[in-house]
Amino acid sequence: MSIRFGVSPIAWSNDDMPELGGDTPLDDILSEIAELGFEGVELGGRFPREPAALVALLSGHGLDLIGGWYSGALLERDADAEIRALQPHLSLLKALGATAFVFAETSNAVHDARGTPLDATPRLQDDQWTWFGERMTSVADHVQAQGVRFAYHHHLGTVVERAADLDALLRHTGASVGLTLDTGHAALGGIDPLEVIRAHPRRIAHVHCKDVRREVFAGVRERGASFLDGVLAGMFTVPGDGGLDYAAVMRELARIDYSGWIVIEAEQDPAQANPRRYAELGLKTLKQEAAQAGLQ
Repeated sequence: MSIRFGVSPIAWSNDDMPELGGDTPLDDILSEIAELGFEGVELGGRFPREPAALVALLSGHGLDLIGGWYSGALLERDADAEIRALQPHLSLLKALGATAFVFAETSNAVHDARGTPLDATPRLQDDQWTWFGERMTSVADHVQAQGVRFAYHHHLGTVVERAADLDALLRHTGASVGLTLDTGHAALGGIDPLEVIRAHPRRIAHVHCKDVRREVFAGVRERGASFLDGVLAGMFTVPGDGGLDYAAVMRELARIDYSGWIVIEAEQDPAQANPRRYAELGLKTLKQEAAQAGLQ
């Protein structure tokens, strides 16, 4: 098995809330990421979308592009329309040699709406999962045929948030629909990440590691606050600073011979949580637990 450690730039500069780190120079962000010892970085909203420019930017810091988030709309358009819409994103990932196409259905999501409580997260009716899954599988088949792994991202505030949602998605999609297993979103959505690894080892295409502060999240729910309010309140943090057992996560990944990227992605306010210091802690924690688990 072979793993590589990467990071998302979201802790330095938040795409959904540009006021969080939006004035931090991109070169400074990438310099810190490289200096900390990360091998790769996920695509950020401020990154250039022209392949040559992105290659020059990342190679100047010795970083690889891991992959990138794509906001899907399969509840509003069919698979053919989605495939046409995603071509620029897919082409960029292919040009940079990225391995993970991180797809999330966002057509009716509330994760980016500051004024909408998490309690308003959309739900699919039982009869919607069949055609939604068929569309998703067709899109994933296309992405896979282009040599990039399709990795669906379950996410708070979206139609795949809870354990029942994830179960329905997996039952109604084919093997080409891999998962971005996000430990933090899983934990706060009532999903056991260890059980997902055990039950669906061949679906684990990509891994995001963030830790959680459950007491903060409980307060978000009690106040009827939004996802972004929760981020600002500090419901997420890095591995080693929250309540999740990363020794167990690494053992389960080792057991299934996981190969691929392990990415630290913890949305926090950089003014309150120094991105460099927290990323350093997260990387140290994951490397230690991965080594003890036998992940190389």
